[in-house]
Amino acid sequence: MGKVIPLNCITSLDIPVDRVLEAAKDKLEGVVIIGWDKDGELYCASTYADGGIVSWLLDECKYRLHQVVKED
Repeated sequence: MGKVIPLNCITSLDIPVDRVLEAAKDKLEGVVIIGWDKDGELYCASTYADGGIVSWLLDECKYRLHQVVKED
């Protein structure tokens, strides 16, 4: 079986959690993680103690996501 090469592009398919987390290792100074746990409950974690930074990051991500959607 051949080697899987990540394409680093926008996709309409879900990507496995482990693949996303592995790709982020050693690249980031801090993180905000949000998602659903295996029981269907909201999971939130952050390396930032300052809630303002977390809120700004979430808003910036939403803004950028909307920009990508507008381009399609």
